[in-house]
Amino acid sequence: MNSTLLRCGLTAAFLALSASSALAQATSASAPASAPVSASQTGAAASARVTESGKIAWYGHKFAGRKTASGEAFNPEALTMAHKTLPFGTRVKITNPKNSKSVTVRVNDRGPTQPDRVGDVSHAAARKLGMLKSGVIDAELVVVGTAPAKKR
Repeated sequence: MNSTLLRCGLTAAFLALSASSALAQATSASAPASAPVSASQTGAAASARVTESGKIAWYGHKFAGRKTASGEAFNPEALTMAHKTLPFGTRVKITNPKNSKSVTVRVNDRGPTQPDRVGDVSHAAARKLGMLKSGVIDAELVVVGTAPAKKR
């Protein structure tokens, strides 16, 4: 269900950004440069943030060097995460709401296998989030960048 919501959110974000871009072009073509921009014109881009909330855990040095689902070797000191559905290379900002710490990571693996979790992060990401001792936290995920297009 979370993946369906995320896909719908990504589609909505794309449509909102496209609409705000078209609106900006139309506004700049018809209005003087000094014309104020209304809140409704800027609101589409601001509301385009795609969010997923849930539990995340971290995995560390015992997996160092093993191949991830993307084919790269796992590096516990890289800022990476495993996610069930987001494309490899997607950049995600993760926030720990209990301490307001956040980190931006890159999706490079699939998981977690536990149904109650939305992701697993590397040791380095867990350290920045302040979750090393607790192991599992509630977190907020926001897609901040998309994966690069695949070369054919």
